[in-house]
Amino acid sequence: MILDPFLLLLIAMVVLASLAPAHGRGARVVDMAADVGIVLLFFLHGAKLSREAIWNGARAWKLHLATLGTTFAAFPLLGLAAQQIGALPATMRAGLLFLTLLPSTVQSSIAFTAIARGNVAAAVVSASFSNLLGIFLTPVLVALLMGSGGTAGMISLHSIEGIVLQLLLPFVVGHLLRPWIGGFVGRHRTMLGRVDRTSILLIVYSAFSAAVVEGLWHKMSRAELALLAGVCVAMLVVVLLFTWVLGRALGLAREDAIVLQFCGSKKSLASGVPIAGVLFPASVVGPLILPLMLFHQMQLIACALLARHYGAEGEGETMKEMAK
Repeated sequence: MILDPFLLLLIAMVVLASLAPAHGRGARVVDMAADVGIVLLFFLHGAKLSREAIWNGARAWKLHLATLGTTFAAFPLLGLAAQQIGALPATMRAGLLFLTLLPSTVQSSIAFTAIARGNVAAAVVSASFSNLLGIFLTPVLVALLMGSGGTAGMISLHSIEGIVLQLLLPFVVGHLLRPWIGGFVGRHRTMLGRVDRTSILLIVYSAFSAAVVEGLWHKMSRAELALLAGVCVAMLVVVLLFTWVLGRALGLAREDAIVLQFCGSKKSLASGVPIAGVLFPASVVGPLILPLMLFHQMQLIACALLARHYGAEGEGETMKEMAK
């Protein structure tokens, strides 16, 4: 089993922040660079997303509503249930809830759908639409579900302003400039992908540096980390089963049921890290995104196995049809 190289880099940032956290003037410089990275990240997201993909999100309504319902309604119920696990620290429980409020991934959902011989065109629309709506819905859900209890005080008017200025405005500007810069973005996807990932790595280093300075690793035991990993596994299993059963109940074609499972079961690390960096104080972002980092790798492994299995099944069915 090959680990995602990007996750290894994320782990390296956590280790670096643990051994050499940024503090004082260095922390301020890193925080400013992370803010610039967030703006650039969402500007590029806006420039990448075509107008056609946005308008087409309204088509295939049964599939897309099922995916959005799973992502932004059923999934949060798991996060709320996880709040009852008293053995986990409050910040970890908040991180689990935050994880469930995020939009779906784009690239991996589409890639796994293609491997599984699913409806790739529908996956492009569904995943892109989920990511677009997440910019609006995730902050709203965070304010509604995380604005009380153990997470009280994390959300403020300043956080909402940050969402508008650092996420929404750059996204809109990037999308409006797409007619002029869309060709450049398309030709340099690889290079811009590195910019995306570098921004996220910088945000993670900044977040964990602040958390380490606040005593993150002294407040968390190995038993708590093991329990957190177990909860992430359980949540992934539940949502994978739920999406497959829902697809059958709705009478979706096999190709569309695959889209529902892969797009509905994933949570976006690329969107989650910068959104957390804007919404929450720097000192709590580190432990808050730990569940997301764990879940991210687990979903890649599980969906890679499922995609290969479905792909082999699809190839077998194709061979049978050709033999007739």
